Amino acid sequence: MNKLHSVGENRSRIRTQQGFTLIELVITMVIASILAAIAIPSYSAYIEKSRRTEAKSALLDLASLEERYFSTNNTYTNQGSNLGYPAGTGSSFSVGSYYTITSIVVTSALAPTSSTSVGTPATYTITAAPVAGTTQANDSACQTFVISSSGQRTATGTDPNASTDCWQ
Repeated sequence: MNKLHSVGENRSRIRTQQGFTLIELVITMVIASILAAIAIPSYSAYIEKSRRTEAKSALLDLASLEERYFSTNNTYTNQGSNLGYPAGTGSSFSVGSYYTITSIVVTSALAPTSSTSVGTPATYTITAAPVAGTTQANDSACQTFVISSSGQRTATGTDPNASTDCWQ
């Protein structure tokens, strides 16, 4: 009898020392997958939105530099090197890791003619677009940012209100 009793005790000890069951592991993996499915896209959207600030800051800085250049030269410039960017910088240059200034378009002032009593002022338009091959290039809601000499800020993208939503 003692032998049977001791075998039963060993079996009960073994059963109480078992690890996780397969069902418990599967349930844990499903919960972790659901949390990851929610968290990763939210985090990615947050990162895209924070990187848009790089483009907006660069455009506002360039607009400020254009106005400063205009105050001393009475004209705007389409050369980044005239605005303090590295020498050899044309109207297309990088302003960070994720955005590039794709163009600075300058329109010269026109004097009044005999048919008009008012001339046309000089203007500029600066456009920033995401660098190809970066994760920011996949940000379809706010693809490009534009600022003009009149202070108008616009954006293009799949967001129907891109001009207002992307600049906020």
